[in-house]
Amino acid sequence: MTDEDLAVALLRATPTHENRTEEQLRSWAVTALAFGDELPLEDPDVRVVEEANGVTSGLVTLAEYDTRRHTVTVHTDSLALLADVAARKGWTDVTPAALRKAAVAHEVVHHRLHGGLGRELRRRLDHVVCRVGAFTVRGHVVGADEVVAHRYAHRASGLRRSPLRLSAALAELGG
Repeated sequence: MTDEDLAVALLRATPTHENRTEEQLRSWAVTALAFGDELPLEDPDVRVVEEANGVTSGLVTLAEYDTRRHTVTVHTDSLALLADVAARKGWTDVTPAALRKAAVAHEVVHHRLHGGLGRELRRRLDHVVCRVGAFTVRGHVVGADEVVAHRYAHRASGLRRSPLRLSAALAELGG
């Protein structure tokens, strides 16, 4: 599967998209991937802390961004789990260090999307929810921000396997 296929699958699995056409989902996936490709790579200007407790029953959280403290918390147990999943698949390039870098980049992009870039993403996705005369209201496409963040994290981390593929491999564990 390509990243485009994986992005479509991620969007399709989002509860608000169950009645969307394949063409609509694919269009949003392509747009979100391209948006992630266009973001300039930057060194994250955040403090990174590490702790465990990212793996709970039915949920794996690699990292979280705290906007108040301008901090990304990376969950070491989740990184170890994902590194183990990758090793079982024979993906030797997937190291905890590369995963950590990807997780931090992913969270920083989420922060940037909430801090202003999200408006441009909504414009490009062009999900019109309402038109009143000359006014157009564009809606949020749930999951598109994840696709953007995964794509950016792939570029920032240097991983050969994309975070979309890694997420799919992790999801196979539960499914």
